[in-house]
Amino acid sequence: MNSSYKFQKLEVYQLALAYVKVIYSIAHKLPDNEKYNLASQIKRAATSIALNIAEGSTGQSDLEQKRFLGLALRSYLETIACLDIIEMFDYVSIGELNEVRQQGHPLFVKLIAFRKALG
Repeated sequence: MNSSYKFQKLEVYQLALAYVKVIYSIAHKLPDNEKYNLASQIKRAATSIALNIAEGSTGQSDLEQKRFLGLALRSYLETIACLDIIEMFDYVSIGELNEVRQQGHPLFVKLIAFRKALG
């Protein structure tokens, strides 16, 4: 990936991209009847994390960037709720879902730390 923008160099952005990839792989395992509901929702939420990091980092004040990071955090938590629903309906194994949760947790921690660092 060509890193010509500031946000592309951020570790939190790289973690977000990795999380998008794993979420997409989970979404593809959902049944066809969830294609336009749960699969779409979890993919949009995961994608929103990376998009908000990017949007908040370019030419924004610290306060504005902090707001976008808050939106990214909300989107992350939305993916967690979606994973809980996927687990409730036994669409994907608990082991796989726990791996996704473990992979996502460092992203969550970095988002919080980055937001706190902005004041």
